[in-house]
Amino acid sequence: LLEDSPLYDLLICDGKIVDGSGQPAFVGNIAVLDGRIVAVGDVQGEARKVIDARGLVVAPGWVDTHSHMDGQATWDPYCSPASNHGITTLVMGNCGVGFAPCKPDDAERQRMIEVMEDVEDIPGAALAEGITWEWETFPEYLDALDRMPRAIDIGAQVPHCAVRTYVMGERGVRNEPATADDVARMASIVREGLAAGAVGFTTSRTQLHTTRNGEVMPGTYADADELLGIGRVIGETGQGIYGLVSDFSNWEEEMAWMKRLSIENDCQVNFVLFYRSEADWPRVQQQLQYVKDARAEGARLIPHVGARPVNILMGWEGTVNPFMFHQNYAPLAGLAPEERLARLRDPAVRRAIVDETPPHMGHDIMDKIVDGFDNIYVLAENPDYEPAGEDSIQHLAERAGVTPAEYAYDALLENDGKRMLYCPLFGYDMRSLDRQLEMLADESSVISLADTGAHCGVLSDASIPTWLLSYLVRDRQRGARFSLEQAVRMHTLETARCMGLTDRGTLEAGMKADINVIDLDQLAIASPQVIYDLPAGGRRVYQGATGYRYTLVSGEVIMQDGAPTGALPGRLVRACKQGDSHLSLIHISEP
Repeated sequence: LLEDSPLYDLLICDGKIVDGSGQPAFVGNIAVLDGRIVAVGDVQGEARKVIDARGLVVAPGWVDTHSHMDGQATWDPYCSPASNHGITTLVMGNCGVGFAPCKPDDAERQRMIEVMEDVEDIPGAALAEGITWEWETFPEYLDALDRMPRAIDIGAQVPHCAVRTYVMGERGVRNEPATADDVARMASIVREGLAAGAVGFTTSRTQLHTTRNGEVMPGTYADADELLGIGRVIGETGQGIYGLVSDFSNWEEEMAWMKRLSIENDCQVNFVLFYRSEADWPRVQQQLQYVKDARAEGARLIPHVGARPVNILMGWEGTVNPFMFHQNYAPLAGLAPEERLARLRDPAVRRAIVDETPPHMGHDIMDKIVDGFDNIYVLAENPDYEPAGEDSIQHLAERAGVTPAEYAYDALLENDGKRMLYCPLFGYDMRSLDRQLEMLADESSVISLADTGAHCGVLSDASIPTWLLSYLVRDRQRGARFSLEQAVRMHTLETARCMGLTDRGTLEAGMKADINVIDLDQLAIASPQVIYDLPAGGRRVYQGATGYRYTLVSGEVIMQDGAPTGALPGRLVRACKQGDSHLSLIHISEP
């Protein structure tokens, strides 16, 4: 080794570098030292470790802006399945739900667990066993996360539901109006959380988020005084992001206060944007234009959009299936999976269930689940998330000469009873993803809504970054595709900057060495199925991936060919003020 030849910790050699900037890919090397990228391109020198990336894509690690790992992050260092899909940073505390602050009282802790179970479909028993409650305040929650070794980086936001319940007790749970004193106390807690390193604050304003009592979650009906009163903390402290999900039943009124909040506090407002039906599409277009017009007035409103329609997966072992409300299925619902499957295979049981008249309840979502076979599809070994109308169970049943119920029942019995059905609930009237691509391609939007860690019995959209490259870049035949450079930028630079993460998201000197080395030809998502690996044997829908050769965090390989290496370089990220800008600079907590 020559004296003037640099010694790096790692060299990734001869890979197709897609650097996250959106610029054309190029073949070159990447040098890493002390967890940072120090050189990119025609890099010379020796290294302690070399990865031969010939024929492989080298890209930044994916940044997930919308996860619900608030509980799982306290016991799972890999935040599975995030790390299986190349996610190296995730942000939680979305939709206004989380576990801090929470009073050190068993009843209060159980209340928080039940809200998360009801709203985000995370098994309550798993949360009760897995969470050790080493905190009361939000800063103490961050400290607890900080103490735990982990493979990937995580950031947290202060959740409105927890804050409101902590301050107002039963009044907050019942969604009674907050007094001026209540608002001041909530604002103080949010200020304390931001000072400790919270990425931002989030709230929920959608009636889709309901608890087991049929009530919307705390904070849903908060008035402008409460919402703006809390938001002023971001302006006063000069840090943090304001996030929300809303039904937008009166979208102009809702967007008006969001714009006011952003302008008055010079802050960014992230909001979930989706649509239910084709009749709702013009509203989405108007909101996207509103965002652009508001930008000219000084507002920063960022639509967060999904790559897939709002959907659910159905299976015998999942939370829902098309027969869940049938009287003849009811005796089987509570059985152990093996016993239930044996009963379902009984021809007499099958006949009794499929011959039953679907129990319509006059509820749009539920009726789609039990009888919407014209928009329910079988997810085979190579899952298709853009099925055509003729792929629906209704059409397949007609061709097979059976009823849709019979076809669905038999499909669910495939793969030893683990086959799942795909039901795009909202935004799939056209039986195409063209609308999703249009939203994703909008200059104002950010890819989001994977809900990583949530909806354990009906969803596994943590696979979206893998599917983004394997389908929307490589395989799609039914319409336009994204370029590889576009797609990588979407899930790295754009998502990182959207959450104020300025030290990652691109492959350039000085950036954090969070890197994916991918065999794009082999990149694929597996067929989803239910597994039971959460605490207390809790279930979740899991969808694996192939094609990730290496995933690195801070220059260390945490996953190799789909298997964890045991390296735990991940950290809690804490936001802090960056000069006069309200864009957060993230600092990595040291062990």
